[in-house]
Amino acid sequence: MISSIYDYAYTAAEKAAIAVLSKGRIPRHVGFILDGNRRYARKAGAQDTRFGHYEGFKQLKKSVTVFAFSIENFKRSEEEVAYLMQLFREAFTIFCEKNELIDSYQIGIRVCGHLSYLPPDVAELAHKVMERTRHNKARIFNICCPYTSRDEMTTAIRENVRLVEQNKMNIEDITEQSIRDQLFTSASPPLDILVRTSGEIRLSDFLLWQASDQCQIQLLHCYWPELTFWKFLPILLEYQIYHDSSQSVDNMDEDERCLK
Repeated sequence: MISSIYDYAYTAAEKAAIAVLSKGRIPRHVGFILDGNRRYARKAGAQDTRFGHYEGFKQLKKSVTVFAFSIENFKRSEEEVAYLMQLFREAFTIFCEKNELIDSYQIGIRVCGHLSYLPPDVAELAHKVMERTRHNKARIFNICCPYTSRDEMTTAIRENVRLVEQNKMNIEDITEQSIRDQLFTSASPPLDILVRTSGEIRLSDFLLWQASDQCQIQLLHCYWPELTFWKFLPILLEYQIYHDSSQSVDNMDEDERCLK
């Protein structure tokens, strides 16, 4: 009985908070660094840190762009890498076969990174997921795996050079915009918020280009599997307050220019 009352109150409070948030500006693009899985496993008393990866994996439904696996992660133990690859096999299979939610919300899944580094069957599943959801345009879910921002920028520059070599563009046409157009996240809106869990104060080579332009960076002192709506709520409120105040300053500057 008490549990039912608590669940009802929790759901009602969550709906009320969402209703309030919907009155303000909603971020169009949020990035997450999924950190703290192994430490969460140790904190939870699990003997095997793979438990933390699984608990963290279940949170992915809340994300827009997620740093799921770094190229640097291949340096971890062979057993841990193999387990993470198995998680991706299971996830991509689910996205392909049980996709009612994905279709109903029109979610296009993009696996961003150096897919050639993945085991062949995992890479094949990643391509299958992207092909299966490529017609979904309402929302984009970027899964960065395996990825680093340095590799992303290097790839974008190489693509610009390739276009010049193929006489599809002039070298003078290589600009900040032409590089941005070749980034893995080029189909997404500009990055509004970048969240890192676990309390670490670093970006770990994730979305460095995207985060450099008016992006709100938030460092949370909780592990990724512990992230909840209520821990994310203050970030959204701060984003709305910052946006409203910035807009007010811009309007004041515009008024001053009109008076001159």
